[in-house]
Amino acid sequence: MTNTRQFRIRAPCSTANIGPGFDVLGISLSLYLTLDVTVGSQDDNVPAFTMTYSGEGAQDVPLTPEHNLITKAALYVLSANGIQQLPSPLKIHVDNPIPLGRGLGSSGAAVVAGILLGDALGQLGLSRSRLLDYCLMIERHPDNVAAALMGGFVASYLRELSPEDMEGIPESETLLEVTPSTPSPQPPQGIGHFLRLAWNQDIKCIAIVPQFKVATAKARSVLPSSYQRQDVIFNFQRLAVLTTALGQNPPDADLIYNAMQDKIHQPYRKTLIPGLPEVLSSITPEKYDGLLGICLSGAGPTILALATKNFDAIATAAQAVFKEHGIQDSFYKVLDVVEDGSTCVDL
Repeated sequence: MTNTRQFRIRAPCSTANIGPGFDVLGISLSLYLTLDVTVGSQDDNVPAFTMTYSGEGAQDVPLTPEHNLITKAALYVLSANGIQQLPSPLKIHVDNPIPLGRGLGSSGAAVVAGILLGDALGQLGLSRSRLLDYCLMIERHPDNVAAALMGGFVASYLRELSPEDMEGIPESETLLEVTPSTPSPQPPQGIGHFLRLAWNQDIKCIAIVPQFKVATAKARSVLPSSYQRQDVIFNFQRLAVLTTALGQNPPDADLIYNAMQDKIHQPYRKTLIPGLPEVLSSITPEKYDGLLGICLSGAGPTILALATKNFDAIATAAQAVFKEHGIQDSFYKVLDVVEDGSTCVDL
């Protein structure tokens, strides 16, 4: 018989890009991936490892330590700190309300939850900034993971690493293939830098979610390898304005709506999301009082609308446009921006 330790990890979903902020901006939202974890047992006959899963993806997500993204991330943290296996017995229940492959940071939340799990299982006491380094070794785009880990409205970038910094560091896909005999590499210090931006708490996020997936890899594959100078300047100008405008009180609908326009990623992803141009152009502050801006959430297909009221009318209008383009099934959620980010709390 052994002593038991119980704790809960919560990692929020996130939306990224926010119009012109491609791979830069992320927002942490009030929909949480939750892990209930028990280490040890009063019963000698319990299995060494048990993982159960409820919610989105419950029929498809692998539940073995070597294949589940959450436990793979945890194993990586442990291995990098000289611990080559999970403690035993270990019981994890995952509850996931975040739609998978829809542009709401489901993989980012899983990575963050897994990194916090590894830190907690190893009782490593890693700092928040160091946890971000571990996240960015797995998820090399900082917008979703920085928002999910830190909370709030976040701007972030990756530090340019020298060849010496990256020596011995494999690609992110192979990094999680932890082997018992070989410790994983420690991340370089300070990979990602971030800044919490001001957010007007009167602004809610409406996520309109079509019932089909867009793989991030596919959404990136349709983007060009180079851009026209005027398109890059277009985004830079709006990004500079948007990062301040969303913290102002009262919010300026005309300013925000125009600052959320984009020429870097949304125009190229319209081939993947039927009705996308019509949704973005037809739902305006002039038609819907309270609307501030509308854009693609992450890689899509979810649409993100920022508003202070008339949430149902705005969401219903977007759903109607989708139906006109053959997408019959969709749902929406009105979410708050959460300031606390991911947490790990003893039970």
